[in-house]
Amino acid sequence: MMSTGASLAMRCAARVSAKNITSTMTRSLSSIAATCTTLNNNNTASRRGLDSSSSLASHMSLLSLSSTKSPSLLSNIRTQSTAAAAPQKSQLGEPITFLTLNNLADNPGAVKRARRVGRGIGSSKGKTCGRGHKGQKSRAGKGVHPTFEGGQTKFYKRLPKMGRMKNAKFKLELIPLNVGKVQDYVTMGRLVPERSDGVLTMRDFVKAGMFPASSIKSGVKLLGDGKTFVKDKLLIEVPWASASAIAAIEAKGGYVTTVHYNRLALRAHLKPHKFPTKPKAARAPEGEGATEHDKHLLPKRARPPPKYMQYYTDYEKRGYLNPRVQLERKQRGLKDIL
Repeated sequence: MMSTGASLAMRCAARVSAKNITSTMTRSLSSIAATCTTLNNNNTASRRGLDSSSSLASHMSLLSLSSTKSPSLLSNIRTQSTAAAAPQKSQLGEPITFLTLNNLADNPGAVKRARRVGRGIGSSKGKTCGRGHKGQKSRAGKGVHPTFEGGQTKFYKRLPKMGRMKNAKFKLELIPLNVGKVQDYVTMGRLVPERSDGVLTMRDFVKAGMFPASSIKSGVKLLGDGKTFVKDKLLIEVPWASASAIAAIEAKGGYVTTVHYNRLALRAHLKPHKFPTKPKAARAPEGEGATEHDKHLLPKRARPPPKYMQYYTDYEKRGYLNPRVQLERKQRGLKDIL
Protein backbone atom coordinates (compact mmCIF):
# COMPACT_ATOMS: atom_id res chain seq x y z
CA MET A 1 0.00 0.00 0.00
CA MET A 2 2.82 2.36 0.80
CA SER A 3 4.54 1.75 -2.57
CA THR A 4 1.33 2.24 -4.54
CA GLY A 5 0.59 5.53 -2.78
CA ALA A 6 4.11 6.78 -3.41
CA SER A 7 3.89 6.01 -7.12
CA LEU A 8 0.55 7.81 -7.40
CA ALA A 9 2.00 10.84 -5.63
CA MET A 10 4.95 10.94 -8.02
CA ARG A 11 2.69 10.72 -11.08
CA CYS A 12 0.52 13.58 -9.78
CA ALA A 13 3.61 15.73 -9.15
CA ALA A 14 4.87 15.08 -12.68
CA ARG A 15 1.51 16.07 -14.19
CA VAL A 16 1.40 19.27 -12.12
CA SER A 17 4.95 20.26 -13.18
CA ALA A 18 4.11 19.59 -16.85
CA LYS A 19 0.99 21.79 -16.57
CA ASN A 20 3.07 24.57 -14.95
CA ILE A 21 5.68 24.45 -17.75
CA THR A 22 2.96 24.51 -20.42
CA SER A 23 1.22 27.46 -18.84
CA THR A 24 4.51 29.39 -18.51
CA MET A 25 5.38 28.87 -22.19
CA THR A 26 1.86 29.87 -23.23
CA ARG A 27 2.16 33.12 -21.30
CA SER A 28 5.51 33.89 -22.91
CA LEU A 29 4.14 33.28 -26.39
CA SER A 30 1.08 35.47 -25.76
CA SER A 31 3.32 38.33 -24.57
CA ILE A 32 5.55 38.04 -27.64
CA ALA A 33 2.47 38.04 -29.93
CA ALA A 34 1.08 41.12 -28.21
CA THR A 35 4.38 42.95 -28.66
CA CYS A 36 4.47 42.11 -32.38
CA THR A 37 0.87 43.33 -32.80
CA THR A 38 1.69 46.66 -31.12
CA LEU A 39 4.72 47.20 -33.34
CA ASN A 40 2.67 46.42 -36.44
CA ASN A 41 -0.08 48.86 -35.50
CA ASN A 42 2.32 51.76 -34.77
CA ASN A 43 4.35 51.23 -38.03
CA THR A 44 7.60 51.85 -36.15
CA ALA A 45 9.25 48.55 -37.03
CA SER A 46 10.84 47.99 -40.41
CA ARG A 47 9.96 45.21 -42.81
CA ARG A 48 13.00 43.23 -41.73
CA GLY A 49 12.06 43.58 -38.05
CA LEU A 50 8.50 42.38 -38.68
CA ASP A 51 9.79 39.38 -40.56
CA SER A 52 12.14 38.53 -37.73
CA SER A 53 9.36 38.99 -35.13
CA SER A 54 6.93 36.82 -37.03
CA SER A 55 9.61 34.19 -37.58
CA LEU A 56 10.44 34.33 -33.88
CA ALA A 57 6.78 33.87 -32.97
CA SER A 58 6.46 30.94 -35.36
CA HIS A 59 9.60 29.31 -33.91
CA MET A 60 8.29 29.74 -30.36
CA SER A 61 4.92 28.27 -31.27
CA LEU A 62 6.65 25.32 -32.88
CA LEU A 63 8.77 25.00 -29.77
CA SER A 64 5.70 24.79 -27.56
CA LEU A 65 4.14 22.17 -29.80
CA SER A 66 7.30 20.13 -29.95
CA SER A 67 7.70 20.16 -26.17
CA THR A 68 4.19 18.77 -25.67
CA LYS A 69 3.72 16.52 -28.69
CA SER A 70 6.82 15.63 -30.80
CA PRO A 71 10.38 16.00 -29.33
CA SER A 72 12.04 15.10 -32.67
CA LEU A 73 10.38 18.00 -34.50
CA LEU A 74 12.60 20.57 -32.75
CA SER A 75 15.83 18.83 -33.81
CA ASN A 76 14.65 18.70 -37.44
CA ILE A 77 13.90 22.44 -37.43
CA ARG A 78 17.36 23.22 -36.01
CA THR A 79 19.05 21.06 -38.67
CA GLN A 80 17.17 22.78 -41.49
CA SER A 81 17.94 26.27 -40.19
CA THR A 82 21.67 25.45 -39.80
CA ALA A 83 21.87 24.01 -43.32
CA ALA A 84 20.17 27.08 -44.75
CA ALA A 85 22.52 29.45 -42.90
CA ALA A 86 25.74 27.62 -43.98
CA PRO A 87 27.33 29.25 -47.05
CA GLN A 88 27.64 27.20 -50.19
CA LYS A 89 31.16 26.00 -50.96
CA SER A 90 32.62 27.19 -54.24
CA GLN A 91 33.56 24.55 -56.79
CA LEU A 92 37.12 25.83 -57.48
CA GLY A 93 39.12 22.65 -56.82
CA GLU A 94 42.27 22.30 -54.72
CA PRO A 95 44.42 25.42 -54.16
CA ILE A 96 47.74 25.69 -56.01
CA THR A 97 50.83 25.96 -53.79
CA PHE A 98 54.00 27.47 -55.25
CA LEU A 99 57.50 26.63 -54.02
CA THR A 100 58.93 29.63 -52.16
CA LEU A 101 61.59 30.18 -49.52
CA ASN A 102 59.12 30.11 -46.66
CA ASN A 103 57.80 26.62 -47.53
CA LEU A 104 61.07 25.08 -48.75
CA ALA A 105 61.90 21.98 -46.70
CA ASP A 106 63.47 18.53 -46.97
CA ASN A 107 61.44 15.50 -47.89
CA PRO A 108 59.88 13.67 -44.96
CA GLY A 109 62.46 11.32 -43.49
CA ALA A 110 65.43 12.92 -45.26
CA VAL A 111 66.92 14.26 -42.06
CA LYS A 112 67.08 12.04 -39.01
CA ARG A 113 67.43 13.76 -35.68
CA ALA A 114 70.22 12.49 -33.47
CA ARG A 115 69.34 10.89 -30.20
CA ARG A 116 69.63 13.28 -27.27
CA VAL A 117 71.45 11.50 -24.49
CA GLY A 118 71.29 12.24 -20.78
CA ARG A 119 67.56 13.03 -20.73
CA GLY A 120 66.36 10.61 -18.07
CA ILE A 121 65.93 6.86 -17.75
CA GLY A 122 62.83 6.88 -19.97
CA SER A 123 64.91 7.81 -23.02
CA SER A 124 67.03 4.62 -22.77
CA LYS A 125 70.13 6.82 -22.92
CA GLY A 126 70.00 8.59 -19.58
CA LYS A 127 72.53 8.99 -16.80
CA THR A 128 75.60 7.24 -18.28
CA CYS A 129 74.34 7.84 -21.84
CA GLY A 130 75.09 4.28 -22.93
CA ARG A 131 78.79 4.43 -22.03
CA GLY A 132 78.63 2.40 -18.84
CA HIS A 133 80.29 3.19 -15.53
CA LYS A 134 83.78 4.69 -15.38
CA GLY A 135 86.76 3.68 -17.46
CA GLN A 136 88.68 5.37 -20.28
CA LYS A 137 85.92 4.79 -22.82
CA SER A 138 83.36 6.59 -20.66
CA ARG A 139 85.41 9.80 -20.49
CA ALA A 140 85.47 12.62 -22.98
CA GLY A 141 88.05 12.42 -25.74
CA LYS A 142 86.87 9.50 -27.92
CA GLY A 143 88.53 6.76 -25.87
CA VAL A 144 91.51 4.87 -27.28
CA HIS A 145 92.92 4.77 -30.80
CA PRO A 146 91.53 2.06 -33.13
CA THR A 147 95.00 0.46 -33.40
CA PHE A 148 95.45 0.26 -29.62
CA GLU A 149 96.16 -3.30 -28.46
CA GLY A 150 96.10 -2.94 -24.70
CA GLY A 151 99.63 -1.66 -24.30
CA GLN A 152 101.57 -4.16 -26.39
CA THR A 153 103.45 -3.11 -29.53
CA LYS A 154 101.05 -2.17 -32.28
CA PHE A 155 100.74 -4.35 -35.35
CA TYR A 156 102.04 -1.81 -37.84
CA LYS A 157 105.10 -1.25 -35.67
CA ARG A 158 105.86 -4.97 -35.56
CA LEU A 159 106.19 -5.05 -39.36
CA PRO A 160 109.67 -4.50 -40.89
CA LYS A 161 110.45 -1.40 -42.93
CA MET A 162 110.54 -2.45 -46.56
CA GLY A 163 111.29 -0.81 -49.86
CA ARG A 164 111.02 2.98 -49.89
CA MET A 165 109.18 3.31 -46.63
CA LYS A 166 112.21 4.84 -44.91
CA ASN A 167 112.77 7.45 -47.67
CA ALA A 168 109.16 8.06 -48.64
CA LYS A 169 109.30 11.73 -47.62
CA PHE A 170 112.20 12.25 -50.06
CA LYS A 171 110.31 10.82 -53.03
CA LEU A 172 110.12 13.14 -56.04
CA GLU A 173 106.70 13.69 -57.59
CA LEU A 174 107.60 14.43 -61.21
CA ILE A 175 105.14 15.22 -64.01
CA PRO A 176 105.93 13.22 -67.16
CA LEU A 177 106.17 15.34 -70.31
CA ASN A 178 106.89 13.79 -73.71
CA VAL A 179 108.80 15.59 -76.45
CA GLY A 180 106.03 14.73 -78.91
CA LYS A 181 103.53 16.77 -76.85
CA VAL A 182 105.95 19.69 -76.68
CA GLN A 183 106.31 19.64 -80.47
CA ASP A 184 102.52 19.56 -80.90
CA TYR A 185 102.03 22.66 -78.73
CA VAL A 186 104.81 24.49 -80.57
CA THR A 187 103.24 23.61 -83.92
CA MET A 188 99.82 24.86 -82.76
CA GLY A 189 101.39 28.13 -81.62
CA ARG A 190 100.29 27.69 -78.02
CA LEU A 191 103.78 27.17 -76.58
CA VAL A 192 105.77 30.39 -76.89
CA PRO A 193 108.99 31.05 -74.90
CA GLU A 194 108.87 33.99 -72.48
CA ARG A 195 112.60 34.54 -72.33
CA SER A 196 114.49 36.45 -74.99
CA ASP A 197 116.94 33.58 -75.66
CA GLY A 198 114.05 31.30 -76.69
CA VAL A 199 114.40 28.73 -73.88
CA LEU A 200 111.23 26.87 -72.85
CA THR A 201 110.78 26.45 -69.11
CA MET A 202 108.14 25.01 -66.81
CA ARG A 203 106.51 28.44 -66.55
CA ASP A 204 105.93 28.39 -70.32
CA PHE A 205 104.38 24.92 -70.07
CA VAL A 206 101.97 26.16 -67.42
CA LYS A 207 101.03 29.28 -69.41
CA ALA A 208 100.36 27.09 -72.46
CA GLY A 209 97.86 25.03 -70.45
CA MET A 210 99.77 21.75 -70.55
CA PHE A 211 99.25 21.29 -66.77
CA PRO A 212 98.35 23.57 -63.84
CA ALA A 213 101.01 25.11 -61.62
CA SER A 214 99.47 23.48 -58.53
CA SER A 215 100.25 20.02 -59.91
CA ILE A 216 104.00 20.65 -60.01
CA LYS A 217 105.31 19.33 -56.69
CA SER A 218 108.94 18.46 -57.50
CA GLY A 219 109.29 19.35 -61.16
CA VAL A 220 108.88 17.93 -64.67
CA LYS A 221 110.66 15.02 -66.33
CA LEU A 222 111.13 15.14 -70.10
CA LEU A 223 110.54 11.78 -71.79
CA GLY A 224 111.23 10.55 -75.31
CA ASP A 225 107.74 9.41 -76.38
CA GLY A 226 106.86 10.92 -79.77
CA LYS A 227 110.45 11.69 -80.66
CA THR A 228 109.83 10.87 -84.31
CA PHE A 229 107.59 13.96 -84.58
CA VAL A 230 110.23 16.44 -83.36
CA LYS A 231 111.15 18.81 -86.20
CA ASP A 232 111.90 22.18 -84.59
CA LYS A 233 114.99 23.43 -82.82
CA LEU A 234 113.85 23.27 -79.19
CA LEU A 235 115.72 24.76 -76.23
CA ILE A 236 114.38 23.35 -72.94
CA GLU A 237 115.25 23.66 -69.26
CA VAL A 238 113.69 21.05 -66.96
CA PRO A 239 114.74 19.40 -63.67
CA TRP A 240 114.94 15.90 -65.18
CA ALA A 241 115.27 14.45 -68.69
CA SER A 242 115.72 10.97 -70.15
CA ALA A 243 118.53 10.03 -72.50
CA SER A 244 116.12 9.38 -75.39
CA ALA A 245 114.53 12.84 -75.00
CA ILE A 246 117.93 14.54 -74.96
CA ALA A 247 119.05 12.65 -78.08
CA ALA A 248 115.81 13.41 -79.97
CA ILE A 249 115.99 17.17 -79.32
CA GLU A 250 119.72 17.55 -79.97
CA ALA A 251 119.34 15.61 -83.23
CA LYS A 252 117.29 18.57 -84.57
CA GLY A 253 119.75 21.19 -83.34
CA GLY A 254 118.11 21.87 -79.99
CA TYR A 255 119.51 21.68 -76.48
CA VAL A 256 118.35 20.36 -73.11
CA THR A 257 119.59 21.51 -69.70
CA THR A 258 118.63 19.87 -66.42
CA VAL A 259 118.31 22.42 -63.60
CA HIS A 260 117.69 21.77 -59.91
CA TYR A 261 114.73 23.49 -58.20
CA ASN A 262 114.04 23.24 -54.51
CA ARG A 263 110.59 24.23 -53.15
CA LEU A 264 111.45 27.92 -52.82
CA ALA A 265 113.11 28.12 -56.21
CA LEU A 266 110.16 26.33 -57.80
CA ARG A 267 107.76 28.85 -56.28
CA ALA A 268 109.90 31.77 -57.44
CA HIS A 269 110.05 30.32 -60.95
CA LEU A 270 106.34 29.60 -61.36
CA LYS A 271 104.91 32.55 -59.38
CA PRO A 272 107.39 35.43 -59.31
CA HIS A 273 104.57 37.92 -58.65
CA LYS A 274 104.33 36.51 -55.11
CA PHE A 275 107.67 38.13 -54.23
CA PRO A 276 108.47 41.83 -53.57
CA THR A 277 108.90 44.16 -56.50
CA LYS A 278 112.32 45.63 -57.23
CA PRO A 279 112.81 49.37 -56.80
CA LYS A 280 112.91 51.34 -60.03
CA ALA A 281 116.60 52.10 -59.64
CA ALA A 282 117.45 48.36 -59.47
CA ARG A 283 115.31 47.32 -62.41
CA ALA A 284 116.81 46.54 -65.78
CA PRO A 285 115.63 48.73 -68.67
CA GLU A 286 112.35 47.38 -69.93
CA GLY A 287 112.52 46.01 -73.43
CA GLU A 288 111.52 43.03 -75.48
CA GLY A 289 113.72 40.69 -73.41
CA ALA A 290 112.37 41.72 -69.97
CA THR A 291 110.40 39.06 -68.13
CA GLU A 292 108.33 38.89 -64.97
CA HIS A 293 111.33 37.52 -63.08
CA ASP A 294 113.32 40.70 -63.79
CA LYS A 295 110.76 42.86 -61.95
CA HIS A 296 110.82 41.06 -58.59
CA LEU A 297 113.35 40.34 -55.86
CA LEU A 298 113.78 36.58 -56.10
CA PRO A 299 115.79 34.42 -53.68
CA LYS A 300 119.16 33.04 -54.72
CA ARG A 301 119.03 29.56 -56.18
CA ALA A 302 120.08 26.81 -53.78
CA ARG A 303 122.60 24.20 -54.84
CA PRO A 304 121.35 20.60 -55.13
CA PRO A 305 121.78 18.32 -52.09
CA PRO A 306 124.55 15.71 -52.11
CA LYS A 307 122.04 13.07 -53.16
CA TYR A 308 121.45 14.79 -56.51
CA MET A 309 124.82 16.50 -56.97
CA GLN A 310 126.13 13.64 -59.11
CA TYR A 311 123.16 13.95 -61.45
CA TYR A 312 123.50 17.71 -62.07
CA THR A 313 127.28 17.48 -62.59
CA ASP A 314 127.02 14.69 -65.19
CA TYR A 315 127.37 15.72 -68.83
CA GLU A 316 125.28 12.81 -70.10
CA LYS A 317 122.38 14.13 -68.01
CA ARG A 318 123.16 17.66 -69.26
CA GLY A 319 123.46 18.92 -65.69
CA TYR A 320 123.76 22.68 -65.38
CA LEU A 321 126.77 22.39 -63.02
CA ASN A 322 128.93 20.54 -65.56
CA PRO A 323 131.64 22.82 -67.03
CA ARG A 324 131.15 21.48 -70.54
CA VAL A 325 127.43 22.19 -70.41
CA GLN A 326 128.10 25.74 -69.21
CA LEU A 327 130.52 26.28 -72.10
CA GLU A 328 128.05 25.00 -74.69
CA ARG A 329 125.35 27.27 -73.30
CA LYS A 330 127.62 30.30 -73.69
CA GLN A 331 128.35 29.32 -77.28
CA ARG A 332 124.62 29.20 -78.00
CA GLY A 333 124.02 32.59 -76.35
CA LEU A 334 121.85 31.26 -73.52
CA LYS A 335 121.53 33.05 -70.18
CA ASP A 336 123.56 31.90 -67.21
CA ILE A 337 121.73 29.95 -64.53
CA LEU A 338 122.29 31.76 -61.26
